[in-house]
Amino acid sequence: MALSREEREQFLAEPHVAAFAVDGGEGRGPVTVPVWYQYESDGTVWILIGLDSRKNRLLGTAGRFSLLVDRLEPTIRYVSVEGPVIDTTPATIEHLRELAARYLPPDKVDGYVDFAWKEHGEQVIVRMRPEHWLSSDLGSV
Repeated sequence: MALSREEREQFLAEPHVAAFAVDGGEGRGPVTVPVWYQYESDGTVWILIGLDSRKNRLLGTAGRFSLLVDRLEPTIRYVSVEGPVIDTTPATIEHLRELAARYLPPDKVDGYVDFAWKEHGEQVIVRMRPEHWLSSDLGSV
C-alpha cells in the first residue's frame, strides 16, 4: 500500500542508507551506490559527494538523480524520490558532522569526521527537491 505524504516524509527523516542513482551516460546503465543523505523540513534532500568524483561529473550532465530508501523490519517499506539538482555548494566540516551524527553513535562522530575531512578530499553538498515519489509498505509479507 502506498504511503501517505506524511508517512513518506517521516520515513525519509529517519536515518536509512539510500541507494543513489544517476544516469551513467555514454550508453551505460545508471550509477547506483549507497549514500548517506539528509532530509530537510522543506522537503529537500541532500547528499555529500566528492567534488572530483564520477558521481559529481555525471550529475553535472544529468542535472537530476534518484534516491531509494528502504527497510525490512518491522515491515518491508520503501520511499523513492527523483528530481532535479537545485543547488551544489562546497561542503563544510559542519555538513560532514551533521551527516555523521545522523548515522553514527555519538562516540564515533568526532573520529569519523576527523578521518573523512582529511582523507576524502574536497566534497560538495548536492541538494534535490523531489518531483516524483514512489512508496509502499508491504505490510507483514
